[in-house]
Amino acid sequence: MSTLVIAGGTDGIGKALAEVYLGRGDTVVVIGRNPEKGRRFLDAAAAAGAAGRAFFVTADLSLLKETSRAAEEIRAAFPTVDALVFCARHYRFRRTETAEGYEENFALFYLSRLVLGRALAEPLSRARHPVVVNVAGPGAGLDIVQWDDLQLSRGYHGGAALGHGGKLNDLLGVSYAEQHGPAGIRYVLIHPGVTATGFSGEYDRATLAHIRSMQAHAKPVEAALPPIIDAIDEPPVEALSAYVEGRRIPVDTPDFDPAAARRLRDLTDRLLAGS
Repeated sequence: MSTLVIAGGTDGIGKALAEVYLGRGDTVVVIGRNPEKGRRFLDAAAAAGAAGRAFFVTADLSLLKETSRAAEEIRAAFPTVDALVFCARHYRFRRTETAEGYEENFALFYLSRLVLGRALAEPLSRARHPVVVNVAGPGAGLDIVQWDDLQLSRGYHGGAALGHGGKLNDLLGVSYAEQHGPAGIRYVLIHPGVTATGFSGEYDRATLAHIRSMQAHAKPVEAALPPIIDAIDEPPVEALSAYVEGRRIPVDTPDFDPAAARRLRDLTDRLLAGS
């Protein structure tokens, strides 16, 4: 049986994915910030006969301290992790900084995935076919990256912040595959398409109206799962791969430039060193 860790697994795609693998007899560790949702997850698992295989770790993944603590808890309890799945993100129509001083999208959507991926690399490397699945939205052009303003202190827009974070995750995938691919860890970037999730966030009136319209025509959560499940069950042989609505896209293009990925890694490491 496998052990999966799902960041953002109490709602939407993450929750549905957790239910699938618990139903198969696997062990699932969900990370989330809401203890009540965590209790509901555990209660539902117990009702389905999976009480000994469902675990919830409470952590606000927009805070690096809590992300690191959650990773350490998981490392201590699970020496081997077969799959690490990133789903958590949260829309902010107004620029917001965390208590640690980071722009929230940057912290939750990018930094938490970097920190968890690094911290869990060792237990992942012990798995037979380890994989990191980053549900983000690969394929945007590299020109979207604001190199001199990674935390979008100027001209902030909520939608642009998510797009920017998605591209940072592309480069994170390139960097992670370069560093950990030789150990056998596969990194898969996946955009499942517009899905009828809760669209977690705080929206202005115009954006909320747009979101409601999208929800009316979005695919059900269950329809978004197959490419994610495929990536977990049979990770691609390549260290890095990317999919948009089940269609594989190339990662040997300038938009996935290894030099840009190293540049982002260096900038991020310097930022974290000063925190």
